[in-house]
Amino acid sequence: MLSTFPTLLPFLLFAFVASITPGPTNILVLSNSARYGFRAALPIVFGACAGAATLVLLVGCGLGETFNRFPLLRSFLQWGGVVWLSYLAWQIYQAPAKAFELDTQASNDPRLGLWGAACLQLINPKTWTMALAVVSVFAVRGDQQMIHTLFLSILFFLVSIPCLGLWAALGSGSVRLLESPKAVRRFNRCLALLLLGSAWLSVIVGSR
Repeated sequence: MLSTFPTLLPFLLFAFVASITPGPTNILVLSNSARYGFRAALPIVFGACAGAATLVLLVGCGLGETFNRFPLLRSFLQWGGVVWLSYLAWQIYQAPAKAFELDTQASNDPRLGLWGAACLQLINPKTWTMALAVVSVFAVRGDQQMIHTLFLSILFFLVSIPCLGLWAALGSGSVRLLESPKAVRRFNRCLALLLLGSAWLSVIVGSR
């Protein structure tokens, strides 16, 4: 395997770091898991991982070249994503400060969900930066590029699932610390600031 894919180990390390480090998706998984529980966060985990892997595949199949030809389109998507994520951060920041009770959460509460998490990757600056890096650094050129990129996207999906799953477990485990409205208020505001910071940092780093 290593003889035909010499960048396998470096790619696996890259995928792990890209998935485990804080970003907009990680923060939203943490927030939803803390509010609704670990099992309720699993669709978000799978949707986000599938969306990111699909984005890697699309970029490798030619979407990256489109961005190279039309840099304004890439900038529009990046800044549009930052605006949307900033709005989500504001929603979390001003969320009602009431103690989390997983078994009494109303079923009509808005949740991100599998498709929402997958679509979120389309406007997530960190995911776009990651996908462009994967294709430019690790994908081969030539006749095997599409097959190689497909393999990379599958590998990224498999690596990212346990990474985001760890964030979901962290969120569900924090519920016992959020038994007072004051603690919930602090938790929400910390998450909001982390989401805001990660969104803006992603686009700033990606524009360099």
